Amino acid sequence: MSARPQIVLGFSGGLDTSFCVKYLTEDRGFDVHSIVVNTGGFDEEELKKIEAHAYKLGVVSHTSVDATKTYYEDIIKYLIFGNVLKNNTYPLSVSAERLIQALHIAEHVKKMGATAVAHGSTGAGNDQVRFDMVFHIMIPDVEIITPIRDLKLSREAEIEYLTERGVSMNFAKAAYSINKGLWGTSVGGRETLNSKGILPEEAWPTQVTKTTTEEVVLHFEKGELTAVNGQTYDHPVDAIYALQAIAGPYGIGRDIHVGDTIIGIKGRVGFEAAAPILIIKAHHALEKHVLTKWQLSWKDQLSMFYGTWLHEGQIMDPVMRDIEALLTSSQKNVTGDVFIQLNPYRYQMIGIQSDFDLMSKKFGSYGEMNTGWTGTDVRGFSKIFGNQTGIYHKIQEDNKN
Repeated sequence: MSARPQIVLGFSGGLDTSFCVKYLTEDRGFDVHSIVVNTGGFDEEELKKIEAHAYKLGVVSHTSVDATKTYYEDIIKYLIFGNVLKNNTYPLSVSAERLIQALHIAEHVKKMGATAVAHGSTGAGNDQVRFDMVFHIMIPDVEIITPIRDLKLSREAEIEYLTERGVSMNFAKAAYSINKGLWGTSVGGRETLNSKGILPEEAWPTQVTKTTTEEVVLHFEKGELTAVNGQTYDHPVDAIYALQAIAGPYGIGRDIHVGDTIIGIKGRVGFEAAAPILIIKAHHALEKHVLTKWQLSWKDQLSMFYGTWLHEGQIMDPVMRDIEALLTSSQKNVTGDVFIQLNPYRYQMIGIQSDFDLMSKKFGSYGEMNTGWTGTDVRGFSKIFGNQTGIYHKIQEDNKN
């Protein structure tokens, strides 16, 4: 290793991180060690191109980490257990993956013995907070350098800088920015920059090519998706990919999320997430049959907090481990099949089958016959159940006089 200071850079191969390599190498005198953390958005060919581009820019070393299964085990699994949809809409497609990327980058800094770490975030969004927070906790003595944010650079300034240094890459800005990962794909464009506007059909990465009705059967074992249409998979990640291939061409899971950023402004972003939406909705449908009223109630409250705290980068907070423990415990009986009908742009839950279904005819049918109690039982229960509230209202009436 040379006498130059060593820095690890979270690298995607785009404009911002390409600028970072040149700037850190030539203007700041670092040996740059780039790392790309794949959370399901890159295939092997894309990873090879990113590696070649990194070395061409001048990195000393480049590392590719397949974090897809880690991403599932450490984050996605609990988003499913909690049926987490931010603002009842968004499956945290990007915010969740940034955290797992930050964690892997921090571990690489330790491995390399680097004295600094860098990422390509600007000063405008959530990612800067997510990366910085994880680094402050995991590698507190390591300097964090963010060239784009620190220099307040425009896209045009970055392009001019790289062009002057002979960097040849596609600088043309796509009409829509796309971030693909295992748990969904975000889509940003001019329509999402304002409070009104929908993305046109051509903006969506997955086009609608299926036009007929199709039924899909999802099998869950203790809350985890293990089979799709009778096909069992070695790992839930493989089941997610399989479901995405089936449901994506229907245009299911498209929406626009309106949310509050960590730094206090509101924003809109489009996303497509066929598999995540179907898994969460199917999982929730199964839970409504196999969990008790208060299990569902407390899960809803804690899951909402969990999703918000995760979105805001607080993956390291020990309270998250406590909530994960409860979510895991709640999944003991979340086993069974969920039947879904797929149509272009929409889906419908048909029902479930489970050995743990609490909607059992052994104990009666809702609105019809019952076998577990008598009318006299209910008459007495109703009187006792409302007893304290009845006392309260009687006291209020007595004190009016």
